Amino acid sequence: MPSNIDFFNKFKRSRLFEYSFNTPAFSLLIIFVICCFFYLDYRGNSRGFGFLTQSNTVVWVKINGSDESYQDRLPQFLSEQGGGCDVFEGDWVWDESYPLYQSRDCRFLDNGFRCTENGRPDLLYTKWRWQPKDCNLPRFDARLMLEKLRNRRLVFVGDSIGRNQWESLLCMLSSAVPNKDSIYEVNGSPITKHKGFLAFRFSDYNCTVEYYRAPFLVSQGRPPPKAPPKVRFTLRLDQITWSSSKWRDADVLVFNTGHWWSNEKTIKGGSYFQEGIKLNMEMEAGTAYMKALQTVLKWINHRINAGNTRIFFRTYAPVHFSNGGWNSGGSCHLETLPDLGPSASPPQTWPPYSIFLEALSKSNYSKQSTVQKFDILNTTIMTSRRKDGHSSVYNRPPERGPKPLNRQDCSHWCLPGVPDSWNELLYALFLKHEATRMILPSSARVGS
Repeated sequence: MPSNIDFFNKFKRSRLFEYSFNTPAFSLLIIFVICCFFYLDYRGNSRGFGFLTQSNTVVWVKINGSDESYQDRLPQFLSEQGGGCDVFEGDWVWDESYPLYQSRDCRFLDNGFRCTENGRPDLLYTKWRWQPKDCNLPRFDARLMLEKLRNRRLVFVGDSIGRNQWESLLCMLSSAVPNKDSIYEVNGSPITKHKGFLAFRFSDYNCTVEYYRAPFLVSQGRPPPKAPPKVRFTLRLDQITWSSSKWRDADVLVFNTGHWWSNEKTIKGGSYFQEGIKLNMEMEAGTAYMKALQTVLKWINHRINAGNTRIFFRTYAPVHFSNGGWNSGGSCHLETLPDLGPSASPPQTWPPYSIFLEALSKSNYSKQSTVQKFDILNTTIMTSRRKDGHSSVYNRPPERGPKPLNRQDCSHWCLPGVPDSWNELLYALFLKHEATRMILPSSARVGS
């Protein structure tokens, strides 16, 4: 085996530093030196970028946006100049001041969302902030939000991704309450995945932040008489979910649906579709989803007083399974960084999203009567870039042992994480609506 001295002698004989333009090594050296100068000059002049290393990953990332001075020149979303800003068009930017809370400090989280406590080694996914292209969002102020919610009800209605967002907001709001014992579940129920209804009261503000499980937003029940044996349940496409009587008069409603509207989670599981007394055995899940959305829009139009209740409808949150699906070995556990460029996937990639947009466009109701009664939290495109944010194999406590790699969760999200950004957008739109509500006379608010 050659010694270190032999290696050194060979290195000297290579004459790497000999002044000869005909030597390939010299050419490589010149290129290397030039690149170093460019790199140092770039580092000195582009304050918006940095070199990030973690978990053997080396990548360029945007620090506090691509250009802080550019962001400083953007109007504030809540200002008059920011009125036309589309807050859903933008980029994920690195922000060292994030996250807004730590999971260990929030007792309102399911174990399945506590990725850091469940052994996830990196924290990169907690450091990204959503930056709209043409304006700046207001920084989330939990005390201000709680004041706005004083003596009011905020209710989330939807599937478990909606629950993900609900628990995120509980953590964001509770960070401003010193006495955590003043926040409690109204029925004394523990936070658990298996409860269909949970409501936490912030007693200092006399407000509740609630969650009702309704993954389809329409009623699910027993099959009609003489239905085929394979029909275990029916989805009543013409009836809003049965729990609506409990929350229809809430001050703020946040809807979501989409993840359960597939043939696999409906027809293959024995859930078929019903309208009136008619059971349709041939209808596909996509068609049924469209009809269900039309039912929800009709219900909003006829049963909601827009002067008293503000509705937000969050769009579908894409999943990020690679090399399989949720039940066929799909994975996402190696993802540690978002896609920083524009989404390469068109809206047609996510049928629940494109169907939702089509339902809105085909609605027979005018903007005066329906669309203006709710805000669309159009988070699909921004969320599609966050393949790094899922709970993957980190959705159960370490004491239960490692989770099998073929049973990953690439649908739900780590907290803190992506749902916090949805709530920052909810906060911004809510504040803008509140400002408008304060300006308009009560007679004008009824149809707003």
